[in-house]
Amino acid sequence: MAKKPQPPTREPPTREQRLAARLRENLQRRKAQARALAGREGPNPVSRPPHGEGSSQKPPEKLGPAAANQGACALPRLILVRHGQSRWNLENRFTGWWDVDLTEQGEEEARAAGRLLAEKDMLPTVAFTSFQTRAIRTLHLALEAAGRLWIPEIKDWRLNERHYGGLTGLDKAETAARHGDEQVRIWRRSFDTPPPVLEAGSAFDLGRDARYAGIAIPATESLKDTIARVLPYYESAIAPQLAAGETVLIAAHGNSLRALVKHLSNIPDDEITGLEIPTGQPIVYQLDSGLNAVERYYLSER
Repeated sequence: MAKKPQPPTREPPTREQRLAARLRENLQRRKAQARALAGREGPNPVSRPPHGEGSSQKPPEKLGPAAANQGACALPRLILVRHGQSRWNLENRFTGWWDVDLTEQGEEEARAAGRLLAEKDMLPTVAFTSFQTRAIRTLHLALEAAGRLWIPEIKDWRLNERHYGGLTGLDKAETAARHGDEQVRIWRRSFDTPPPVLEAGSAFDLGRDARYAGIAIPATESLKDTIARVLPYYESAIAPQLAAGETVLIAAHGNSLRALVKHLSNIPDDEITGLEIPTGQPIVYQLDSGLNAVERYYLSER
């Protein structure tokens, strides 16, 4: 008896395909949220009259303190702040996931960022940061200076700095002298070439760090790897807050913020590696209702 033909087997989706599918799903959900928000706000949210006594309208749902903060402006704003100078920034050492505190200068940079937010009336209503002390303390010092310590705050490891693998803890100048400037430049600035892996059990192994319990800690990361964890988190956790009208502050790191800037400003792979993000300087994104960037600027320049 002839065998019945078997249906062709389908190859399981690759990691990149799964990520792309997840981003598409999140984008569709984000657009739906934006449309729903626009429907609650009426046809012209920019010129919406303030709510209060004598108004027959009810405040939009889910905006929380954002409604009071943004007044007549219903469009979302995203504020990015790289942590203040850390001890290893000062010592010119590769830091990555290793937990290093701020210097006195770094603390003052964080406070200055908060004072600037208050001075420019760019007050956040919800905040995100990483699991790393230098970013957490930058967030807290900035919020305290801005009078916003009370706002909701979410920490997540996916906003951590890029993992520098076997370079962690090394002096950058000494590493260049040993391996050559070009090789170190590739490790630091190439888009998809990671540094050497961090050996298990080494002095900078984070396997026993309680904050990373249950997390698959990378042994090294390129910028491409960093983007692959930052963007899905942005789409799933941060974008819905923006779509709801919140002013979001993210205190994070040079490379995790570089990942967001690349995404929001559509910067090509071969250009993003040259983007420098200074410590303690708030970067503001004005977004439209679809969370597309309308404008990007340093708050100190306005």
